[in-house]
Amino acid sequence: MTNNNKNQESIFFTDSLKEEHLIKNDLLRNLEYQQVKDKTTVRPIDAFMALSSAIRNKLIKYWLRTQNEYREKNSKRVYYLSMEFLMGRLLGNMLTNLDFHQEASKIIEELGYNLEDLRELEPDMGLGNGGLGRLAACFLDSMATLGIPAYGYGIRYEYGIFHQDIINGYQVESPDNWLKYGCPWEIVRPELEYRVKFGGKVITESNGNGGVIYKWVDTKDVLALAYDVPVPGYKNNVVNNLRLWQAKSTNEFDFKDFNEGDYMAAVYDKNASETISKVLYPNDNVLSGKVLRLKQQYFFVSATLQDIIKHFKRQNSDFSQLPNKITIQLNDTHPTIAIPELMRILIDENNISWNDAWEITKQIFAYTNHTVLPEALEKWDVNILSSELPRHMQIINEINRRFVVEVRDFHGFSVEQIDRTAIIEYSMPRKVRMANLAIIGSFSVNGVSALHTEILKNSIFSDFYHIWPDKFNNKTNGITPRRWLKKSNKLLAHLITEKIGDNWVTDLSQLSKLKNFLDDEDFKTTWRETKWYAKHHLAQYIKKNYNITVDPSSIFDVQVKRLHEYKRQLLNVLHIISLYNRIKENPNGKFTPRTILFAGKSAPGYFMSKLIIKLINSVADTINNDPQVFKHLKVIFLKNYSVSLAEKIIPAADLSEQISTAGYEASGTGNMKFMLNGALTIGTMDGANVEMAQEVGKENMFIFGMSANEVVELKKHGYMSQDYYEKDEELKKIIDMIRDDYFNKNEPGLFQPIYNSLITYGDTYCLLADFRSYIEAQKRVDEEYLNIDLWTRKSILNTAASGKFSSDRTILEYVKEIWKVEQFKIVEKK
Repeated sequence: MTNNNKNQESIFFTDSLKEEHLIKNDLLRNLEYQQVKDKTTVRPIDAFMALSSAIRNKLIKYWLRTQNEYREKNSKRVYYLSMEFLMGRLLGNMLTNLDFHQEASKIIEELGYNLEDLRELEPDMGLGNGGLGRLAACFLDSMATLGIPAYGYGIRYEYGIFHQDIINGYQVESPDNWLKYGCPWEIVRPELEYRVKFGGKVITESNGNGGVIYKWVDTKDVLALAYDVPVPGYKNNVVNNLRLWQAKSTNEFDFKDFNEGDYMAAVYDKNASETISKVLYPNDNVLSGKVLRLKQQYFFVSATLQDIIKHFKRQNSDFSQLPNKITIQLNDTHPTIAIPELMRILIDENNISWNDAWEITKQIFAYTNHTVLPEALEKWDVNILSSELPRHMQIINEINRRFVVEVRDFHGFSVEQIDRTAIIEYSMPRKVRMANLAIIGSFSVNGVSALHTEILKNSIFSDFYHIWPDKFNNKTNGITPRRWLKKSNKLLAHLITEKIGDNWVTDLSQLSKLKNFLDDEDFKTTWRETKWYAKHHLAQYIKKNYNITVDPSSIFDVQVKRLHEYKRQLLNVLHIISLYNRIKENPNGKFTPRTILFAGKSAPGYFMSKLIIKLINSVADTINNDPQVFKHLKVIFLKNYSVSLAEKIIPAADLSEQISTAGYEASGTGNMKFMLNGALTIGTMDGANVEMAQEVGKENMFIFGMSANEVVELKKHGYMSQDYYEKDEELKKIIDMIRDDYFNKNEPGLFQPIYNSLITYGDTYCLLADFRSYIEAQKRVDEEYLNIDLWTRKSILNTAASGKFSSDRTILEYVKEIWKVEQFKIVEKK
């Protein structure tokens, strides 16, 4: 580094006033020299891009210093592999963690803009769909805040999952072009390109010592190009890295085809290759979609492992030390192909014996399971795997063969137990069970809530738990308080800091001190005011975007999450129709006003959940256009649910709907975000709701319905949903209204499949069994909301009891019990 650079570095970070001046200069230089704008042509989006670029540049010194510290100490590193990272909008998060919000606001005001207006222009990064991606984003934030030498790895999806519109009540998907203006946070790494192979065949050669060398040849290759996004910790100078891979063709252009006039063929390879990183979760209802999903998973896993091994080899030569230098955390089953890929790299590329390679591999991988749904436990058709990844299929077959021998000969497994635990499912067609492979090839398997982990141990993976009880552990999920309270609910965060100080931002258990103010009338009044302001802000958003006026004094009753039958948005709709019927029967009666809000995307190929979206909107149209009803009740489906939309909704919620069938939701993190922001929960004893009830007390929630064990027992003894339908007059009327086109007279028979799912096909998710209990719980909500002091006390208690659900706590448990890595402090150099 030259003296000039040293001087520049020390000037840049010593005096905050000078820092503001330099950030402003950097912003102006970006507008003029990168974007080529002057005062007459600059637009707000240009100002946003310039500010973000300047803030990113501010991070670079610490980004480089952090990575250098990790290298110098040759420390053990964590690599977090996930198909999703729902990072949301980054500008606000960056400013929060850098403690630079006021300064940035001042800079922007001097240029004639409003910081909050510019933040609204930033698109959410299209890198995820639901809870899996939001959790991964929270974990990245916590790992940086705690100084963990950790790296996120994923795919740079060009279009994300999809942009959701609602047309005539139906979900309509269109490309999510989040990269339209580029991403100001990322840095492309053209020097970091790795070749990823597909197809071809495997040939064997003798190694001259009686052994065999495997060669994977005649492959069709794709290049993985790295893009890096900085992940700053909170006020600690640590900046970790999220590395995303984009697919590129190895042959940009076939000049021979072009010269012969076949212009489409000339770019065919390029287009086919780059499809891999175009969109998250292509529809796998067709063969081409299944193949593309597998290619996506292997693409990012292969590039990531090549990158990891490259870093390892820079400072190490003994592969037996690999487990002492790296841990790879598999976020669900999607990256599980990493296990045979590491075996291939060790055996085929580094001449390590099978036994040694397997011992190394088993000590490196840790697997997080996120679901108990059988259909969500990934399985790959053996024929597809054999075609696209022939060497990996060989390795998987050998891992399976050795496992079967081990459990048969040393653990006394029966034929039935072997059938359940084998990696290869001998169905037609044969399938590779990726969850089984993940368990067999990992040293740690964790669930994401206490209930979920018990279900894994005692039901879903009980045979594996019998073999390796010490391998299974629980890591209850958490959320980052930086984004989900300090950033998204500034008034409430300020009130809390005013009363208990700001240590809660990195130690959420400090929130328990709020209990000391339960009898402080001024505090409770201000608490209610912060909630009213958040509701007013959301009401303005709804009026502007949907032209519907909602009353901030009504209960804001919220269910926002991915659309799935087990999450039971349909049960919520049954309750809405019951309210509608009561109002219609007694239009002059007294009713507690409600504004019921839904948001969430359905998988494009998921017929039933898309039909439920249509039903929600049809019911909403009926209610919102009925003068007798809409003064008491409003229903709105907020389209295109995202992190940034969640940041508007969650602070405003009074009631959080967490009503999944008990035993089906692994954890949930939305439930934690609502609790942190003072919403009361109506929910089943499912997922993390169980632990939330332990922390705040059931009396401060609205718990209803069967337990997970009771659901199992009901189904074991023959659940007859029709009996509930016939015996409950109110329920029968509601279901008949849905069936008989009351809410959709223009499309007769449209909702017949919903009736069939509940009555004809047995109500898989037990809505009818829980309906009456749910209705009674909702009546308690109505009553308690009218008791302003009681509701306020419970709201404060929910926030005060949410300390356990910080992702900082979760990550520290990973560090101490699974990863065994040291924490770093990056000291400011004057």
